[in-house]
Amino acid sequence: MNDLISNYLTRLNNALRAKHETVVGIPSSRVVEGVSKVLKEEGFISDFRVTDVAGKKTIAVDFRYHKGKPVISHIERVSKPGRRVYVPVKEIPYVRAGLGVCVVSTSKGVLTDKKARAINVGGEILCKVW
Repeated sequence: MNDLISNYLTRLNNALRAKHETVVGIPSSRVVEGVSKVLKEEGFISDFRVTDVAGKKTIAVDFRYHKGKPVISHIERVSKPGRRVYVPVKEIPYVRAGLGVCVVSTSKGVLTDKKARAINVGGEILCKVW
């Protein structure tokens, strides 16, 4: 597997469409854990767990629902292995006029667009979530 972030986002999207409460067995990395942490802090998911199965780290994600509908309505991958998207701090996009979150990989770790602007650091735009 080359692109763990796309795999992670696709599994989340598929599980949400199937109305699952939890998705398990997603291959993990530090960036995937960082994206999960951001999604949890922003209230898109209720929790995530990192487990070690036969020497390989996997992640399990518990979703949040509001009135029977998932809190995450759309996940969009921006930067891909074939086309990386790097932006300075002044060009970090706003997602849905601030209602969504742009997940940015920076030198300070994986952050939301708001936190990246607050500490004045740009980076690679990983995905947009709303």
